[in-house]
Amino acid sequence: MIARRGVVVAAALFLALPAQAAPAPKVALASIAELPIVEQYPYDETANADAAVAAAFARARTSHKRVLIDLGGNWCSDCIVLSNIMDLPEIKAFLAAHFETVSVDVGRFDRNLQIPARWGITQRLEGVPSVLIVTPDGRTLVDAGHVSALADARHMTPQGLADWLALWAK
Repeated sequence: MIARRGVVVAAALFLALPAQAAPAPKVALASIAELPIVEQYPYDETANADAAVAAAFARARTSHKRVLIDLGGNWCSDCIVLSNIMDLPEIKAFLAAHFETVSVDVGRFDRNLQIPARWGITQRLEGVPSVLIVTPDGRTLVDAGHVSALADARHMTPQGLADWLALWAK
């Protein structure tokens, strides 16, 4: 009976993990203190977010990659950190291999909120950056319940961020 319960618990934990996660790239930086901040304004405040997201899904239907939608604002230090980590050569190559990425400016939670609303996120975002990982057909939010996990990016290690991104790669 106890062994059977252990198998059930192990199975439940296994099912809670994303399927087919890819191994994370190894990041050379040990902390964000070593991060060269190159991009201070990573979100195009004048971009047509609907068109940018539609283009990412068009690419995803061809490439069969998931879509990574980075929701943030240029005022947000965590967003700037995440953007610059995503631009590190090893992370950029990993993202290109596994995702079609698009950045969407949400201003101060007052712009382009129709994007997260497509996947049922209609309440105020818990924080930014918020990252939506979506299947190529646009139907399933793969990281549901975890979209605000990187909202404290400046207190994470670059490897920790890479490991989190790898959870959702297939």
